Amino acid sequence: MKQRVVIGISGASGAAIGLRILERLKAMVDVESHLVISAAAEKTLSHEIGQDAVARARNLADVCYPIDAVGSAIASGSFRTSGMIVAPCSMRTLAAIASSLSDNLLVRAADVHLKERRRLVLLARESPLHLGHLRSMVQATEMGAIIAPPVPAFYQLPASVDDIVDAIASRAIDLLELSAAPQSEAWLGLPEPPEGSRPDGRAFRS
Repeated sequence: MKQRVVIGISGASGAAIGLRILERLKAMVDVESHLVISAAAEKTLSHEIGQDAVARARNLADVCYPIDAVGSAIASGSFRTSGMIVAPCSMRTLAAIASSLSDNLLVRAADVHLKERRRLVLLARESPLHLGHLRSMVQATEMGAIIAPPVPAFYQLPASVDDIVDAIASRAIDLLELSAAPQSEAWLGLPEPPEGSRPDGRAFRS
């Protein structure tokens, strides 16, 4: 049976990350993606990516659910999955998850993953953060969620925004620890400087 992965896209900026995760999952033959998009996320997808972005996201997913369909399969713990990613995760969605406020399908699905002790990765997107945001992050972490803000890995020397989006999406998928090969490149460390040189690579005089 394919590994089921639930993807939630909420209304924070960074909608391209959620779309890229769906693209990568689509290319993984042993993964079945289940998608739920909030009403605010539909607006963000259209604004940040284009008018066809919502349709593109739904076409990439194997199964799609309306945000208010709280009786759907992913709302039950009996529906086995390999984890869930919320990308991006707005502060409203984060607070609802941290408070177990299952008022829509996205939050309910996240709550199910917590109660069933399954991987839940939240790409919390906001800056700067006030104390309420930080407390929600702590509370969700204490409940078992993984808070993974979409922070660029500058050490990978990205050449474009597309590189940054791809790196964040890949890392988020890897956090689920699926049976597929890792999506992101492993850091192998800095090269050793030549003997007789300084750490910045320039030669020094004895």
